[in-house]
Amino acid sequence: MQTDTFKGQVVMITGAASGFGKLLAERLAAGGAKLVLGDRNVAGLDAVATALTEGGAQVQAVPCDVTVESQVQAMVATAVQHFGRLDIGINNAGMSTPMKALIDTEEWEFNLNFAVNAKGVFFGMKHQIRQMLAQGGGAILNVASMAGIGGAPKLTAYCAAKHAVVGMTKTAAVEYARKNIRVNAVCPFYSPTPLVTEGIGVGLDFLAEASPMKRLGQPEEMVAAMLGIISPDNTYMTGQAIAVDGGVSAY
Repeated sequence: MQTDTFKGQVVMITGAASGFGKLLAERLAAGGAKLVLGDRNVAGLDAVATALTEGGAQVQAVPCDVTVESQVQAMVATAVQHFGRLDIGINNAGMSTPMKALIDTEEWEFNLNFAVNAKGVFFGMKHQIRQMLAQGGGAILNVASMAGIGGAPKLTAYCAAKHAVVGMTKTAAVEYARKNIRVNAVCPFYSPTPLVTEGIGVGLDFLAEASPMKRLGQPEEMVAAMLGIISPDNTYMTGQAIAVDGGVSAY
């Protein structure tokens, strides 16, 4: 992919303080994108934004808890206020509760997974699409999971929420295909981001055994696929849930 593929594109990224979101911001800034970054980790968000700004990128940082619709809406409004439009929306913020059997999963865990992983994506798409309709098009990427297209033993609440993300992605893609708005989801296998290393409570070697490659996907590998999905040159892909899984779905 050419380094200037995203030059001048206005991109919104939730969950940008770490993991995929931080790496996406760095790659897109290097490609000339104008960024609106959000995260509830304000210190981490400010650190990312400061580093990118010092490197010459145009960045607006907006503290954002994606479970609060008004805060997600404010990110879209910031993009329009400062850059005049929103070309790409990346709904990346996510979380997981520790692994446990379905019968041991508590209601609060189910509610929390849906609040962040599903409602956060819904709020993002709702306000991103409204802006994209007004300006004549755009592209959205929802960061789902392999748990959104298959079973995920001992991650019932997470799996249910990520299936919801895939369902919303496909629905929005069909609704707005004629409006020049593409909506896709990426479904990564486990990758050593904070969500995995701190969130689910099991060893990385154990997780790697499930992959035909017998290793986890590195964040850089996942982000490379994401950049291809949102590329302005990728004009005919919509409504897809793309597995980036080292072959897991080929079993």
